[in-house]
Amino acid sequence: MTIVEICEVSFYTVESFALPFAIVVYAMERRKQRQADEEELYQRLSDEYMNFLKLVLENADLQLLHSKGPRHELTEEQLERKSALFGILVSIFESSYMLVYEEKMNKQTRRLWSSWEDYMDEWCRRDDFRAALPELLKGEDPDFSAHIQIIAAANKPECDSTPPPAQP
Repeated sequence: MTIVEICEVSFYTVESFALPFAIVVYAMERRKQRQADEEELYQRLSDEYMNFLKLVLENADLQLLHSKGPRHELTEEQLERKSALFGILVSIFESSYMLVYEEKMNKQTRRLWSSWEDYMDEWCRRDDFRAALPELLKGEDPDFSAHIQIIAAANKPECDSTPPPAQP
């Protein structure tokens, strides 16, 4: 065998085995990196939400941790702080929607997104949050606005749940 033939055999061997192997390894590494990036993004969003909850605790007089809203009338200053906190919360929710939500989600993304929908659902159970949403959603992403409004509508109590009287 000549040097040229040895080089040709080596080239075909690399082309046949090493190149596909390298492509598979590269694809696997990219997938791991994408997953790590998604988890880092989720962690940053979670940190923002935890910082928001710290603000809620610092403003305990607003009673934002009560699921049904304040149990007493709030002053103008308290209402302004509550509105600002709701604005921060909507901003966090919009960021999570824009960065995590997709129409067709893989299992990992669905897992990350479901916790954000749970948070939105929890806050949309509050009458005062639902009442503030129209003002808070002005200028926000239309898809996000539609999404959270659907969640809010699903949590809206029925106006009158008593059935109409039977007709004779």
